[in-house]
Amino acid sequence: MKRITAAFYATESGNEPVRDWLLELAKEDRVIVGEDIATVEFGWPVGMPVCRNLRDGVLEVRSTIKRGRVEARTYFSIEGRGMFLLHGHEGKRGQDEAISLAIGRLRDHKRRQRESKRKKKTK
Repeated sequence: MKRITAAFYATESGNEPVRDWLLELAKEDRVIVGEDIATVEFGWPVGMPVCRNLRDGVLEVRSTIKRGRVEARTYFSIEGRGMFLLHGHEGKRGQDEAISLAIGRLRDHKRRQRESKRKKKTK
């Protein structure tokens, strides 16, 4: 039984960047990343080497793809019983920018949640 459930971050226009990134991966790599995400869903809390806390509420799932040549990272946050998938990235190069992007998406999501709650209260 899943301890937490993964969900995709969506932009205001409805795009789901992690889903799009996964669909760009080769099928065998997509399966590996999906299995690692499922490991977190079923085994939460999970530590290294699969999962690691980064900063500002963002964590990463590590997956070895491209026949062992590349480390992929799926950045996420935990919200209640949910695993909120924020960004996907391959390799080490550009990792700081990828983490910053994930943090920005988490902030955007929280801002939109607050605005939605305010609108419901004023109705």
